[in-house]
Amino acid sequence: MANSASDILSMIKDQEIEWVDLRFTDPKGKWQHLTMVASLIGEDELTDGLMFDGSSIEGWKAINESDMVLKPDLDAIYVDPFSATPMMILICDIADPVTGELYARDPRSTAKRAEAYLLTTGVGDTVYVGPEAEFFMFDDVR
Repeated sequence: MANSASDILSMIKDQEIEWVDLRFTDPKGKWQHLTMVASLIGEDELTDGLMFDGSSIEGWKAINESDMVLKPDLDAIYVDPFSATPMMILICDIADPVTGELYARDPRSTAKRAEAYLLTTGVGDTVYVGPEAEFFMFDDVR
């Protein structure tokens, strides 16, 4: 990891960041996020993550087992150039709070597992993943 929690906190201070937006994708690929005042973000939140209710995300968890951790990837950060006020974006992984393992239904987790599998096969050493917008046009449907 190139960035440490203290590096991120220094960036927040030096760039006068007012908001921190913690982002992740749901199983359908839609951005989900939690925006917090930057002063609430400390070393613990950056290293240990933040608890959230996974039952709020469609297709993830039942209400009785919904605790999950939003764990920032300290190397996946940027300052939002379009925000009206200075905002830092932190892309997050989703983890189980008990085991610490990445959540299997998190698209980032799926991509990381695919990359790890590719490396074990020896077939390749790099994975490129991207969305593919596709549609069909019909003159008539019966």
